[in-house]
Amino acid sequence: MLTLHDYLPSQNAWKVRVLLGLLRIPYESRMVSIFEGESRTEPFLGLNPAGAVPALELEDGRAIAESNAILVYLADGTPFLPHDRYLRAKTMQWLFFEQYYVEPVIGTLRYWTLTGKLQRHSGPMVKSRRETARRALRALERSLDKMAFLVGGQCTIADIAVYAYGHRAEDAGCSLSAYPAVRAWIGRVGQAIGPGYPVHPYSIDPHAG
Repeated sequence: MLTLHDYLPSQNAWKVRVLLGLLRIPYESRMVSIFEGESRTEPFLGLNPAGAVPALELEDGRAIAESNAILVYLADGTPFLPHDRYLRAKTMQWLFFEQYYVEPVIGTLRYWTLTGKLQRHSGPMVKSRRETARRALRALERSLDKMAFLVGGQCTIADIAVYAYGHRAEDAGCSLSAYPAVRAWIGRVGQAIGPGYPVHPYSIDPHAG
């Protein structure tokens, strides 16, 4: 059975849990106490040399790190990763976009905000990240103006990946009021995913602050 090395408040881990659930793939969960240093231990670094969650351990002991790489592995051969060469490349385009413009910006601002660390980083660093977040939202708005989903007219791992932190933008102080197409897309992706995949606040981890 697959083993997901997980941390509940991480939206990177959340997206993997979502796809495992949608594909009805059984797996075991092993929670990683990242704020207590568990992700920097030698056993975990053997799974992911970067020391970050999630990591997916295969039945034979091999491991895959980086959430979007895990999504590609799990989605291969399913409707969540198009077979068509162009649509597959477009899916990868959005996965790269998410890891460059969304997760390190909205994800970081969200973490700082929800754990009370925003004031420590106030000034140019926060201003720069907020502008990059707005740039990402503008790009999504343009792309979704006449499209229901990001690739191929149906929900794929591109949508799951971008949605993970994208739909939490307001947690990061980024209003979605100016992005009606993004808001409509968030509703469609949420409906496609369905219930059963709660977003866990950092407050569930007493060590997060």
